[in-house]
Amino acid sequence: MDFPERVFTVKEVEKARELIERGCKHRLRVRGSPEFKRQVKEALKLIKTAKYYEFLRTYIKQIVEVDGFSQLREAEVAIWANKYAVENPVDAAGFFVQKAHQMREYIEGKLYFGGEAEKRAVEKRIEFLKQLQKRSQRDDLRKKCEEYVKRWTETVFP
Repeated sequence: MDFPERVFTVKEVEKARELIERGCKHRLRVRGSPEFKRQVKEALKLIKTAKYYEFLRTYIKQIVEVDGFSQLREAEVAIWANKYAVENPVDAAGFFVQKAHQMREYIEGKLYFGGEAEKRAVEKRIEFLKQLQKRSQRDDLRKKCEEYVKRWTETVFP
């Protein structure tokens, strides 16, 4: 059974949920300019370092460069990202994990947007950053993760 092209109708969401429960993973595609692809690749390396790549490709099919707002596109099982969203690989990686978490909640039928849902998504981002900090061999990267954890924690949990 193939993953639905779109995940919009109740039937499509149910099919997606069933396939994910059976262990379906996407072959993650990145679409955009060569520079965008390079920057996304850097973020994906960090996601792999933190051991979140399987999580990401469970819930996201593609990351697409756009000129507009960076956002989760639930029906397309995609993340739309502009060039500014991927400039910093640590921030981009956290953004991708946060959007994958929101996609998971969408597929599970949970409210995936709004106050409490955003808080849960940011908690997932913080969890990812802590894992990246723990698993990284680079001091500069661990320090950057620590800064981002502090910033996100203060923003969401003042």
